[in-house]
Amino acid sequence: MFSRIRQLDKALVLCVATLALYGLATLYSAGQTDVPTFVETIWHRQLLWLGLSLVVAGLTFRTSPRMLEWATPWVYGIALFLLVLTLLIGVGAGTAAGSKSWIAIGGHRFGQPAELAKLATILMLARQLAALREAPSTLRDLIVPGLIAGLPCVLVLKQPDLGSAIVFVAILFFMLFWAGTKPSLLLLAASPVIGLVLAFSTVAWGVWIALLAILLLWWRPYLWEGVAIMGLNVLGGVLALPFWNRLAPYQQNRLLAFLNPDVDPRAAGWHVIQSKVAVGSGGLLGKGFTEGTQKRLAFLPAQHTDFIFSIVGEELGFVGVLAALALFAWLLFGLLRVARKATDPFSSLCVFGIASLFFTHIVENVGMTINLMPITGIPLPFFSYGGSFLLACSIGVGIALRVAWESRQSGYAELGQ
Repeated sequence: MFSRIRQLDKALVLCVATLALYGLATLYSAGQTDVPTFVETIWHRQLLWLGLSLVVAGLTFRTSPRMLEWATPWVYGIALFLLVLTLLIGVGAGTAAGSKSWIAIGGHRFGQPAELAKLATILMLARQLAALREAPSTLRDLIVPGLIAGLPCVLVLKQPDLGSAIVFVAILFFMLFWAGTKPSLLLLAASPVIGLVLAFSTVAWGVWIALLAILLLWWRPYLWEGVAIMGLNVLGGVLALPFWNRLAPYQQNRLLAFLNPDVDPRAAGWHVIQSKVAVGSGGLLGKGFTEGTQKRLAFLPAQHTDFIFSIVGEELGFVGVLAALALFAWLLFGLLRVARKATDPFSSLCVFGIASLFFTHIVENVGMTINLMPITGIPLPFFSYGGSFLLACSIGVGIALRVAWESRQSGYAELGQ
C-alpha cells in the first residue's frame, strides 16, 4: 500500500490539496461577519467532510478500472433510483427551498443524489463509448449516449435544478468529442437547444435557421438527419414560450436578472449586483483576508455556497482570483494529461469526463459571480460548502489517481521488457 502511495501522481495530489486548503480558508472567511450566523462555524463541518473525502478517495484509488467498469450499470441504476426517490420525498434548501434536490432522513439533509448521478453518467457513457469499434458518426449513433445522459438530466430538471441539468448535457458533449465524434455532428445535435434559446428573439431565430440551412447543405448529412434537425429547430421555436412558462418562478427571475440585473435590483437582481460589487471592489490585492465589507455586512448572499468565489475577489483581489483560476487550470490540465496517457479507452473517457465535470462547474460558478452566466446555484469545486459535491469530487480524483497509477505501472512494465 505504501509503495502505491509513493507512486501517486504527486502533481495532481498537490494541486487538489492546495485547492482544498484554499477553499477551506475562504469558507472560514465566509463566516467572519459583523452579525454572527451559522456560517461562522460551518468550516468545522467542511473539515470533517474533507476528512471523509480523503478516506473515500483512498478507497476509490484501490478500485481498479476493470472492477469499476463491471459495476457501472449497477451504479448508474442506483443513481437513477435515487433521483426518482428524490422527486418523491426530496426537500429543498437555501436559495432553492422550493426544489426537491436533497434526500432528508430524520429532518436532516443527507445528500444530493444529482452529484452521484453525474459520476454515474460519466462511468456509463465511458463504458458505452469505449465498447464502440468506431467513433459515433451519425445522429443515430448518438441516440444511446443521449439517452444515458438524458434520463438523469430530465429527472434533475424535474426537481427543478437547471444548473445540474446543464452539467449532464456538457458531460455528454465533451465525452462524445473525446470519443472522436466530429464537431460538426455535435453542433447539429446541439442545434435544437440553440434554436430554442434564440427563439425568444424572432430576428435571431430567423438568422439561425438560415445559417443552419446553409450548414446542412454544406455538411450533407443523411436526408433523414437533415430533415430531423431542421424539424427539431422549428419545433424549438414553437415550444419556446411553453418551455419558459414551465420554468419555476425563481428560475425565470434568475434568467431575467442575468439579462438585466437592474430590472429587479432588490430581488432577482440582488445576488448578481452584490456579487459584482464585491468582486469589483477587491481591486488588485483585495481588502484583506476576512475583511470584505460586502461579506461582513451580509450584503453578499449565499456567501458560503453559490457566491463563495466573490469572497476571493473582494478579499484577495485580482491576485487571489488569478491564483484560484491558475490552480483550477492546473487541475484540468493534470486530468487531461492522465486521460491522454490512460492505457485503455474506458479509463481515458472516465478521466476526461471527470475533467469536463470540473470544467463545467468552474465556468458556471465563476461566470455567474460576474454576470457572464445566469445564476444556476451550482457549487464551486473544493470551495463551496457541501458534503455531497465534495465527496463526488473526491471520488473523481480517486479514479484519476488510479488511472494515472496504472498508466505508470504499464510504463514500468514496458521498460522492463
